[in-house]
Amino acid sequence: MKILKKAFLLSIILLVIFGIGYPLLMTGLSQLVFPKQANGSIIDINDQKVGSEVLGQSFSDARYFKGRPSAVNYNTYTEADTKPDKDGKTAYSGVSSGSQNLAPSNPALAERIQKDMDEFLKANPSVKKEDIPADLLTASGSGLDPHISPAAAKLQIPSVAKATGISEAELNKIIEASTEDRQLGVLGEARVNVLKANIEVFKQINKK
Repeated sequence: MKILKKAFLLSIILLVIFGIGYPLLMTGLSQLVFPKQANGSIIDINDQKVGSEVLGQSFSDARYFKGRPSAVNYNTYTEADTKPDKDGKTAYSGVSSGSQNLAPSNPALAERIQKDMDEFLKANPSVKKEDIPADLLTASGSGLDPHISPAAAKLQIPSVAKATGISEAELNKIIEASTEDRQLGVLGEARVNVLKANIEVFKQINKK
């Protein structure tokens, strides 16, 4: 009984320390040191949350830059999608992330890429298919990458300029301002945050 008592007390102590104390400590420290990141890096415009700096979004409006294809389309559900159909099924599967992990030989992958390519070429008639950067046709591992390459952003300037009336020079400045350098100067590549760029486009549109 003494051994069981000690084991029970030790379990309670460890549960309190690591199950309650440690999470509360880390939560408090993160809120103190990195409050923005700890709360999801949310961007607010006029007290309205429009998205997160670290999560990609799907932009279908011709006036805005397009990001990488999302593997799960996690943010494209509407309220109607959450309602069961006549068979009692719903299209809503909850918020998730992750790649479809399709092999290069999978016909579904080739079909999806061809569809996205056709849509991009239709929206950007001056672009040749061989000039489309790979990141505009391939999803990231998480499917939620908020960035595209500077080349992928600049390729869309003519179509965005036509749809918005914003000069190509001004759009180029927006891309440069939304470009993030390599982490620590050596990790990764320069990349454009699509949401930040589109927020600046939105501001320019509303100035007119």
